[in-house]
Amino acid sequence: MANKPLSSEEVTSLVQGLNQLARNLWWTWDQEAQELFQDLSPRGWQNLYHNAVAILHEVSETELRARLQDPDFASHVGQVLQDFKSYMGDKKTWGAKHAPALLKNPVAYFSAEFGFHETLPIAAGGLGILAGDHTKAASDLGLGFCGISLFYREGYFQQAVDHNNWQTEFYSRLDPKNLPIEPVMDAQGKPMVLSVRIALSDVKLLAWRANVGRVPVYLLDANHPDNELHFRDLTKRVYGGDTTTRIMQEIILGVGGVRLLRALGVQPSTFHMNEGHAAFLTLELIREKMAGGRKFDDALATTKAECIFTTHTPVEAGHDRFNSELMTYAAHDFAEQLKLSSEQLMALGRVNPADKHEPFCMTVLALKISRAANAVSELHGEVSRHMWQCLYPGVAQDKVPIGHITNGVHVAGWMKGTVRRFWRKRLTNGNAQAITPAGTGDTTRFWQTGQGHDWANQINSPDFWQKMLDPKFVSDEELWALRYKLRRELIEFSRRRLLLQAQRVTHDDFIAFDQLLNPDALTIGFARRFATYKRAPLIFQQFENIVRLTRDTKRPVQFIFAGKAHPRDDDGKRFIQHIIHLSRFSDLKGHLVFIENYDVHVARQMVSGCDIWLNNPRRPLEASGTSGMKASCQGCLNLSILDGWWREGYDGTNGFAIGDDSHPSSVEEQDRLDSANLYKALTEQVIPCYYDRDANGIPRAWLQKIRRAMATLVTQFSTCRMVQDYAEKYYLTK
Repeated sequence: MANKPLSSEEVTSLVQGLNQLARNLWWTWDQEAQELFQDLSPRGWQNLYHNAVAILHEVSETELRARLQDPDFASHVGQVLQDFKSYMGDKKTWGAKHAPALLKNPVAYFSAEFGFHETLPIAAGGLGILAGDHTKAASDLGLGFCGISLFYREGYFQQAVDHNNWQTEFYSRLDPKNLPIEPVMDAQGKPMVLSVRIALSDVKLLAWRANVGRVPVYLLDANHPDNELHFRDLTKRVYGGDTTTRIMQEIILGVGGVRLLRALGVQPSTFHMNEGHAAFLTLELIREKMAGGRKFDDALATTKAECIFTTHTPVEAGHDRFNSELMTYAAHDFAEQLKLSSEQLMALGRVNPADKHEPFCMTVLALKISRAANAVSELHGEVSRHMWQCLYPGVAQDKVPIGHITNGVHVAGWMKGTVRRFWRKRLTNGNAQAITPAGTGDTTRFWQTGQGHDWANQINSPDFWQKMLDPKFVSDEELWALRYKLRRELIEFSRRRLLLQAQRVTHDDFIAFDQLLNPDALTIGFARRFATYKRAPLIFQQFENIVRLTRDTKRPVQFIFAGKAHPRDDDGKRFIQHIIHLSRFSDLKGHLVFIENYDVHVARQMVSGCDIWLNNPRRPLEASGTSGMKASCQGCLNLSILDGWWREGYDGTNGFAIGDDSHPSSVEEQDRLDSANLYKALTEQVIPCYYDRDANGIPRAWLQKIRRAMATLVTQFSTCRMVQDYAEKYYLTK
């Protein structure tokens, strides 16, 4: 019997629901939703950065309404929309139970960058990715929370490599109409306009809202037609321009962010500064109180009780500093409004207020005007307390008031689709019951309950991942089949990308690229920002030995690298140039590849498809690191220096360590020793374990390490745990 056709009202309801869904980034961590948009236009999905909004522009409403007459597709749409509705309407969240006060007075989380998805490229690296994952977890937990950042209309740069293997940068203008954002409107229904004084000008700001599940993130935009061109370009690029641009961006973020919240009627209980870029918000909060008649010292003390600060930077050079001339030029309005002299203003950002030669440091300002501060791993906490002990004279280093909350990752957001489907089959209990149709136009007509919500809860449950230790839950054979499938997907993805990267392609090249990389080889991945302290080429210091490993026909090894260097970091670019040269012109050709234009999508492919995630920073310069945290739920094992999070996560059974829990003080000696220890760990532990197979070709010991990694790392290093820690230690305490 044929299915009853949908009424016009039902189709309209589904179309409206799809448009609403596309503009909420919840779909970026829901597999069914992503498959829905992919099904509408598979090629568009691939070419438009997996952008749901752009897909709905690609597919006309006429086509969409016709497609919805397919009962299977309509059922899929209805299921996803009901799951979204259930998620958004859930009143029994962790936040509702444990932090109800924040629902009225939320946490305002300020970050210069947010990395949500490749659709919205307004992040430069790990800081932004962490901010994005923090926000997604706050949404999942139902926490009262909102984000503040900038809308960079050209985002972060796109990477290409020229004929000299040198990184080049180009930018693409982002069109808000094709992005999951919407303009913030005032009470009259017009775009809201704010004003911030920078230098001698009043700079007008627009604002956009990105919906991240239940959490709004507001993005300030200086591209207002009334502004002079150089002010309009302040929010053009992530960390773009010179030091003058940087201080002006940070005035917009801190001052403009507070003013936007006030205009929206949001009264935060806590202002959380994610790094020092947002520290000017403290001065705006003081200004507000003084405008209400309070004295400076009283206003400062009250503001301090409202603010917390997270530092991510373990090196002195990484903290923003501005000289007195620049502060006087760009931020003199602070001194006037706070009734301070220029020197008194500078003193707020100095370790030694009396030193007229010391620049203004944003981290110092944030530390001075925060009730609590934290680093992002245990070791980073030790480093930070040592670095900033000078701010607390007479206080022992271990008593310096900088704690730590180790970073995490948003597990659902980083699971590749193949992995999500694999785990979802084992999570669903098969007890779905049909909901009785609620009436014309109601999407619940199609929904089978008992699936989506349970999945989201269980993947953040330690109890589920403990089941991985039981082969009856998932057999070695199933797990090994998954690993082979993921490696195959990564290799085929790499072949496609490398073919596109090729500057000149002949017919024979198509065949050659289809034979590149070996699906049976131990695949080692390295992908991150190419800062020099991360030492991307370290493993190739043992060049001849590494060549021999890659050419071992019985136990082959291969490498996939990706990453961007900052546009002004020539040393980082030289690292990229060196690795690409090795991949094209050395004996490693065919066993080493470099994937250009690293982004969230490339990262997701690599952390799922690689067997080993390599991390070899110069300790203790990795504040936390999160890329390796994304690997465990996919069955990829870490091989890392005991720095940042891995120092806390590694237990001897759940991956591999490079060296021990120490490091020489000499940089040269550290590099030499770490290179030797890396090769030793690779040849004495990693390769033998991986290629130790039973009669059925199964590496039992290797799979046991994967099981241990899943049981001990996934939930311990998730943003679900991390955000709960922030709530309990900082958001809910004064």
